[in-house]
Amino acid sequence: QVQLVESGGGLVQTGGSLRLSCAASGRGFSSYTMGWFRQAPGKEREFVAAITGRSTNTYYADSMKGRFTISRDNAKNTVNLQMNSLKPEDTAVYYCAGRSRGSITTTSYYYWGQGTQVTVSS
Repeated sequence: QVQLVESGGGLVQTGGSLRLSCAASGRGFSSYTMGWFRQAPGKEREFVAAITGRSTNTYYADSMKGRFTISRDNAKNTVNLQMNSLKPEDTAVYYCAGRSRGSITTTSYYYWGQGTQVTVSS
C-alpha cells in the first residue's frame, strides 16, 4: 500500500508560479508511473502530467506543455510539479496519483492523494 500526500498549493496571481510536491510512503515508488491530475468545481478530473518510474518519459496535457514541468526524486520518494505562467483557468484541486494501471492520461491509477488547492487570481 502506498500513501500520497500533496503540498505546495496556495493562492497566486496570474503569471505567477507554484511548485507542488507529492510525498509517497510505502514500497515500490521508484517503479511506478506517477501522475498529476486536477479538478475544478463542476468539472471532471483531468490529466495534467505524468512521469515514468526512472524519469525516462514525461507526458503533459496540451494546455500545460511549456508551462508545467513534472519531476521526481526516487531517493526521496517525491514527485514534483513546477507550474509557471499560471492562469485563472488553472485554478483547481491538484491530485497526485501513483501506479498507473495502464493508460497514464486517464484516472486509472491505484493510489491517490487528498489533493491540494491551487487558486490563481486575475
